[in-house]
Amino acid sequence: MAAYVVLYAVHVGTACLSIAGFFVRGIWMLQSSERLQQRWVKIVPHINDTILLLTAIALAFITVQYPGPATWLNAKIIGLLVYIVLGVIALKRGKSRRVRASAWCLALITYAYIMAVAFTKNAFPLAL
Repeated sequence: MAAYVVLYAVHVGTACLSIAGFFVRGIWMLQSSERLQQRWVKIVPHINDTILLLTAIALAFITVQYPGPATWLNAKIIGLLVYIVLGVIALKRGKSRRVRASAWCLALITYAYIMAVAFTKNAFPLAL
């Protein structure tokens, strides 16, 4: 039980850091800030997101909830993949500022969906 509590706290903390960092980097992208080119800005998010992913995998094993039967977990994984693709477009691959800004907004919405799924344990958290 103690391992679960620690893993859960680390998972939630790294999730919060992940979205905060993505939000700030998106603002910097919109401002064409040179801060995006700093070395730590390119490294720290990857370290944080690796810890986030590892704690997610550990929590899935501890709670015996694997993709497949747990449809809410499948929804989170699919949401995560969409979020990653949109994030890459927003911060690296977008051809124009408009495309990047649109991808950034969509990534933030996708993150909100992932959080809603996590809290409700429901793949359709807004369904009545």
